[in-house]
Amino acid sequence: MLKTAAACLALATVLVAAPAQAATPTPRPCPAPTVVEPDPDAVIPPVNEAALGRAIGDLPAADATAAVVRVGGTKGSWRGVSGVADLKTRRPAAEHVRFRAGSVTKMFTTAVVLQLVAEGRLSLDDAVQDHLPGLLPASYPRIQVGQLLNHTSGLPAPGLPDDLEYVYETRFKRWTPREYVAQAVRDPIEFTPGTRQHYLNINTFVAGLLIEQVTGRTYEHEVTSRILRPVGMRDSYLPGASTTLRGPHHRGYQSVPAGFENAIGYGDGYVVDMTRTSVTSTWASGDLISTAADLEKFVKALFSGEVVPPARLEPMFTVPDVTMFDECGNQPATYTSGMSRMVLPGGIVGYGKTGSRYGYASGVGATRDLSRTLVYSVNSTDAKASGQNGRTLGIVVASFS
Repeated sequence: MLKTAAACLALATVLVAAPAQAATPTPRPCPAPTVVEPDPDAVIPPVNEAALGRAIGDLPAADATAAVVRVGGTKGSWRGVSGVADLKTRRPAAEHVRFRAGSVTKMFTTAVVLQLVAEGRLSLDDAVQDHLPGLLPASYPRIQVGQLLNHTSGLPAPGLPDDLEYVYETRFKRWTPREYVAQAVRDPIEFTPGTRQHYLNINTFVAGLLIEQVTGRTYEHEVTSRILRPVGMRDSYLPGASTTLRGPHHRGYQSVPAGFENAIGYGDGYVVDMTRTSVTSTWASGDLISTAADLEKFVKALFSGEVVPPARLEPMFTVPDVTMFDECGNQPATYTSGMSRMVLPGGIVGYGKTGSRYGYASGVGATRDLSRTLVYSVNSTDAKASGQNGRTLGIVVASFS
């Protein structure tokens, strides 16, 4: 049973894709496998309004400029907003704003693929190569559709720089999905498909292309017509090549060193405005723009079997029995198809997805019975940093304990 916030933090670090680390000449000792057992008798407590208020009450702060939190479920609800909408005018943050949801998008991509499976137009056992001939090198082994969804495909990431200078310089670059995939598959397969788990955007890029191939329509059309409109997510949309956020929104900032291009002073340091940016580099993996209220509607509809038929929903709650693809290779997988499984304080089991774009850290989570739901958007000043979970972890812990 997981009892401490420190233990929860160790687990939470696997719920976001950490940036690649440079190889070091001295091998580090491998930690023992982390296995956190749920408590079958765990009971969701009443909403802890005081703890939730403390989690976001000090904004703006060094680590974040604003936050919106929405807690719901059968055990009560809470709404919170704190901080400022932008650093220039210092307007107060607002509850009903749009934000970049980042990798929460993967839940939608996965759901559409599972809908196609339910319709008999795809099988999770189908070979990707049969539906998308020529997309992957002939030297690659057979990759199943289901292995894309749970990140056990072995597909590599594009070998692109990940430093902030490169990201900022290319923030308006437009990628096509096939360009992105072609950049990635210049490298060999990482491991035999189905034997390890490596959380990478390439998997949902290929899944997005698969949706387009099978339906004959764009990825954006399918997500909008199959999920956004039926669920009533009127303030959510997929921006395509647009670099702007439509309607009310909070500006997103990233911490930078002194002398960085267009840097502005913030507290004892500097930030750069990252609100306008192309999301074609994440596409079906991370381009959704949404609101807290809309994402709450979605998680309720999804978990209730209203988005994906219940008979086809189980992959979203199933972690494959493999280990993570890292230098140790002994840590158990944590990702399901489209989500992550989390054991929270008190042994409560939750499912959900985090997401980050520069300036925006978001998350959606719930217990499977919907006794507790959580949606948050934090305007983090270092949303992409490995181990930046302090603020968002505090929100999660306050929401479920």
